[in-house]
Amino acid sequence: MYPWSIEWAGRLEEAWIDSKALRGNPLGDPAHRPIWVYLPPGYSREPNRRYPAVYVVQGFTSQVDMWRNRNAFRRNFPEMVDELMARGEAPRCLVVFVDCWTSLGGSQYLDSPATGRYHSYLCEDVVPWVDARYRTLAERAHRGIMGHSSGGYGAMVTPMLRPDLFGGLASLAGDALFEYCYLPEFALVARALRDHYQGSYARFWADFRSRPPYTRPHDSALVDAYAMAACYSADPDGTVRLPFEVETGHLIDEVWERWLARDPVRMVARHAEDLRSLRAIYIDAGRSDEYFLDLGAAAFRRELMKIRANNVRYELFDGAHGGNQHRYPIALRYLAERLAPPA
Repeated sequence: MYPWSIEWAGRLEEAWIDSKALRGNPLGDPAHRPIWVYLPPGYSREPNRRYPAVYVVQGFTSQVDMWRNRNAFRRNFPEMVDELMARGEAPRCLVVFVDCWTSLGGSQYLDSPATGRYHSYLCEDVVPWVDARYRTLAERAHRGIMGHSSGGYGAMVTPMLRPDLFGGLASLAGDALFEYCYLPEFALVARALRDHYQGSYARFWADFRSRPPYTRPHDSALVDAYAMAACYSADPDGTVRLPFEVETGHLIDEVWERWLARDPVRMVARHAEDLRSLRAIYIDAGRSDEYFLDLGAAAFRRELMKIRANNVRYELFDGAHGGNQHRYPIALRYLAERLAPPA
């Protein structure tokens, strides 16, 4: 059946979840969300067996059905998962594909008064939903989270914010060391707002939504900066505070500090005990990452070494930010091996 599909050894179940946390969210985005759960080979034949679970969260602007996308001559990630399990190259586990899309592009897996309660959705809606319907080992020691880019950010911060739920993480080029992955674009955004939108984000969004998205060279930086501000520095009433002056690009220190407080590199010291208790920490990035997330990965790992975190695997490889789905099974295998119960 390849290249259009595969002969599945396990199965991928597609369902929908009604989220209490996302009801009435500020963007008016759906609270009824798709969720995919991969069940490994033998799940139906062994009704008394329970499994670890790895939650997979996506990068910025992604939604769950994008997991069907494939690069030329390659399988997509759910197919790679099935191949990994069918060959016995990793302990069998459930793999849960979570949708945290927003109409701004993403949520960073945080609760925000500007976007909605996506951290609560993941931890208080999705995890209990999965444990109630599938034979999971419903303990933190057997539950992990992984993701790439913004998903890697979510994978880093979620176990720090909810150490009672997650016992392992894998960050593939996750957003970190914010002065390099975000700050360099602020000047581009200020200039684009000045030259094209009279300094107004409202004018930008009206234009952006009136045409095919990402058809102008400044679109990506403008979307990214606003969406991240909505996640990191929104006021309690939902007002989005940019960390720079639109007129000059000058940093607004008190707002930028709110961003830095969310930087995984800077969060490590505050969550040292929880991070030391994790059974698995996987970190990687491409050496040529366009957002300098190789430096973020190195900085995150250095902070983990300072607190003497255990079970850390770190690797930089030849590559850029995208096109690295072949790295995902490596991360999944690392988590599955360390979250599995003793033989």
